[in-house]
Amino acid sequence: MKFLDQAKVFVKSGGGGAGCISFRREKYVEFGGPDGGDGGRGGDVWAECVSGLNTLIDYRYQQHFKAGKGTHGMGKNRHGAKGDDVVMALPVGTQIFEEDDETLIADLTEVGQRVLLAKGGNGGFGNAYFKSSTNQAPRQANPGQDPEERWLWFRLKLIADAGLVGLPNAGKSTFLSVVSRAQPKIADYPFTTLTPQLGVVYVDGREFVLADIPGLIEGAHEGAGLGDKFLGHVERCATLLHLVDGTADDVASDYHTIRAELVAYGHGLADKKCILALNKCDALDEDAIHEKLAILRAAHDGPVYQLSAATHQGTEDVNRALLKNIDAMRDQEERDALGPQDTTWQP
Repeated sequence: MKFLDQAKVFVKSGGGGAGCISFRREKYVEFGGPDGGDGGRGGDVWAECVSGLNTLIDYRYQQHFKAGKGTHGMGKNRHGAKGDDVVMALPVGTQIFEEDDETLIADLTEVGQRVLLAKGGNGGFGNAYFKSSTNQAPRQANPGQDPEERWLWFRLKLIADAGLVGLPNAGKSTFLSVVSRAQPKIADYPFTTLTPQLGVVYVDGREFVLADIPGLIEGAHEGAGLGDKFLGHVERCATLLHLVDGTADDVASDYHTIRAELVAYGHGLADKKCILALNKCDALDEDAIHEKLAILRAAHDGPVYQLSAATHQGTEDVNRALLKNIDAMRDQEERDALGPQDTTWQP
C-alpha cells in the first residue's frame, strides 16, 4: 500500500426534501383538508477515526464526497426519507483543516472519534403543517434547506512513541529493520527511504512504536530535499533517536545540521528528549570510535551510545534508553492531565 500523508477533498451534504402541497380526496369526505407531508432531511458528511489505516491513499483516487438528498414529502401525510450519510474513514493521527490549510477543524487521535464536516439541510414543511383554525386549506409548503459544501485538507501525522532522525544514509532504515519486523527499503545511497515507516519494537517484555522518517538535509524546514512535511510525523513522538553516521568525515557538523533543522522547524521538536547514537561503528577501528564519541559528547548534552545496526551491537541499550524516555514522558502527561494536587496535610 502506498503512503500518502496529505489530501484535499470536497464534501457536500444532502439538501433537504421539499414539503408537499396536497389535500385529502376521498369519497364521502367533503372537506378532507391538507395532508401534504414534510420533506426528508439531507444526509450528513462525517469523518470517523478508525483502526487499521496508516495512509490517506484512498483520497487520492476519490476527492468528492456527497451525501444523499432528502426525499420530497408526499400526499396522505407521508414524510420524505432522510438522505444517506457519508462516513469518511481516516487513520489515527489525521488532522482536518479548512481550505486555507491553516485553520484546524479537528485532530483525530483516538479510534471512534467522529466529526461532522457538512450538515444536511432540513426538509421543508408540507401544507399540513400550516393548517390552523383560520387557515383550513393552506396552499403553501417550504422547499428543502440548501446543502453545505466545502473544500478540506486532510493531513496525517503518524502517532509513534519514538522517532528516528538523521542525515540521509545514516542507517535509520537498517536500525528499524533490525529492532522490529518492519521491512523498509535499504540501499547504499541517500534518500533510499521516501516515505515514513513504522515498526513495533519489543524490549524487556514490552513494546513501543518507532517511526523512521526520510533523511533530512540542511534547509529541510524550508522544504529542501524531501521538504519539511515529514518532520510533522515526529511531532507526537515522546522521544527521538538521532543517528549519526560514524563513517562521516565531520560527525559534529552532521549532528549540528540536524539539530538546527529541528530548532528551525519548531513545534517543540528541539525540546524533546533525544538519544544520540554513533552508528556504523563496525566500520571503524577502536581509536576512531573513541575519537568520534568524544567529539559528539562535547557537542551533545547527554550520553552518546555506540551502535552498529548492521551487527546488532548496542541496539538493546538504545531501545532501553528510548523506552525509559517514553515512560517518563507518559508519566508527565498523566500528571499534567490530573492537574495540580493539593498536598496540604489535614488532621
